[in-house]
Amino acid sequence: MKITLDTRFNGSLGPITLREAVQQLRERDLACTVAADAVEQKVSVFSDCVERGFTPLRSEIMAAYYMAERDATTEAFDRGLITRAELETKQAALARQFLT
Repeated sequence: MKITLDTRFNGSLGPITLREAVQQLRERDLACTVAADAVEQKVSVFSDCVERGFTPLRSEIMAAYYMAERDATTEAFDRGLITRAELETKQAALARQFLT
């Protein structure tokens, strides 16, 4: 069975598609704990992974990995541990790996 964003599964409130679950995540106000742009980027990576045929669990892991790597690289640059060139190289590598 190929899993897509239109695949239905039983959520905590009953049957739902992955697409509907992603939409609900986007609509939920998570600003108190997570910046809206971070949620949007993670949701985008997750959706892209599902559309490529990865399972929802693997897509979640890949999205979490992308966000962790992106944040760690940005923090390393902010602390002066890597140069701007290294930051840009790492960001480009992540984009190639997850966003294309």
